Amino acid sequence: MTSLPQTRSAKKLGLVIDLDVCVGCHACVISCKEWNTGAYGNALSDQHPYGDDVSGTFLNRIHSFEVVPEGGQVIGEAGEARVVHFPKSCLHCEDAPCVTVCPTGASYKRAGDGIVLVDEDKCIGCGLCAWSCAYGAREMDLAAGVMKKCTLCVDRIYNETLQQEDRVPSCVRTCPANARHYGDLGDPASHVSVMVAERGGFDLMPEQETRPTNKYLPPRARTSLASAAPMIPLAENTEGARGFFAWLDKTLDRI
Repeated sequence: MTSLPQTRSAKKLGLVIDLDVCVGCHACVISCKEWNTGAYGNALSDQHPYGDDVSGTFLNRIHSFEVVPEGGQVIGEAGEARVVHFPKSCLHCEDAPCVTVCPTGASYKRAGDGIVLVDEDKCIGCGLCAWSCAYGAREMDLAAGVMKKCTLCVDRIYNETLQQEDRVPSCVRTCPANARHYGDLGDPASHVSVMVAERGGFDLMPEQETRPTNKYLPPRARTSLASAAPMIPLAENTEGARGFFAWLDKTLDRI
């Protein structure tokens, strides 16, 4: 199969997710489900929602982990467990393998803003894009028979009939902890790019060489309640931050 060319854009719209303040409330999951059930593309379906064998399509999911770092170098004191809530959705990769493997051209990357989308009229539901995605960010909608993924709420961010504060992805608008941020990561002066630089934001699974647009901000190190020492951001502890993300990569490989 011939690889399809991918278009890289100077503008890179995406998300920055702060793992330090995400409380795992799932407000972003519910708002995403609601918005994308009545907006872009086919509705997100559910199967047997009140039965024993429940299934459904979600574009954003949250995984929660209990972390006990070795020697207390990553987060917390030695032996002190901490729960980390990890939101997962499409990362809108610069070199998106889902676009390359799609036999019909249904998966494509927009030249103007870098958003990866699915043309549902062209999608045949073969599932190759899901197999190629290292992040498990695609889901087959059983009712529509097409592949679904985060659209970055493309029907919101360009909708001039909405108030300016609403012209952001639904998950960002809804997050009560302000853990999700939207902007142009191709602009080094944008607020999201500055946030990534100041906090030591990381790509998820960089060894995949997909160059994801979305970034994650690592949890800050915690001190015990008995200690009067100030909280030290992991951005100032490069080895600690890298250690956390190495652990997270291995964990995600198992789910």
